[in-house]
Amino acid sequence: MSEEITTMEELSDAIDSSFETFRDEDMESWDKCKDYMENKTVVTVTVDSVPAKGGVVAALEGLRGFIPASHLSLKHVDDLNEYLGKELNVNVIEVDEANRRLILSARSVLKEQAEEEKAAKLNSLTPGTILEGTVDTIKPYGAFIKIDDDITGLVHVSQISRKRIANPAAVLKKGDKVKAKVLNTNDGKLSLSIKALEDDKEAKREEEIKNVKIPASESLVQNLGELLKNIKL
Repeated sequence: MSEEITTMEELSDAIDSSFETFRDEDMESWDKCKDYMENKTVVTVTVDSVPAKGGVVAALEGLRGFIPASHLSLKHVDDLNEYLGKELNVNVIEVDEANRRLILSARSVLKEQAEEEKAAKLNSLTPGTILEGTVDTIKPYGAFIKIDDDITGLVHVSQISRKRIANPAAVLKKGDKVKAKVLNTNDGKLSLSIKALEDDKEAKREEEIKNVKIPASESLVQNLGELLKNIKL
């Protein structure tokens, strides 16, 4: 049998207590979305509408989630309608239950994937590997060589030429095609050397000279005698 409420104070306490235990039917959905955000969980959603130029809408746990246009891709998106009906892997980046605001991002997932792929590529580049690239940026301390869309390496000014140069711009310009040797990939950065290839060429030339066999003097006289014997005076 429940206790009878006899005073206004008891009634007020009972009302407060009921609100503390009461949960909206979508409260659990908001809690799940908060967990997704805190744990940086990747979830899959389907874009179900394109309400405005600012982004698209996708449902998550029964809630209306908004994906801003700037968070759909790593590149600029011209036509949002291309995403209608498309499945996207997203992170929850904002949960505002009071204002019923749920913001999702596919870009954050794509960025993390790109970084993982870049790290894997860098790890596959062992010291000594020869790469081809294009001079992308020139700084006083060196030149940045673009290997592909994901990877750019630095050739320090001391590694550009066997000759001492004061500024990389003296021997390189933006757009030049170059070959360079991988020195290391420490801290996720690619260090390259053009000078190392010149050193290799010089070392090879010296080795070839060293291996040239000069005929002994007796053999040389004998060969000369054979040559003269065949000449008719």
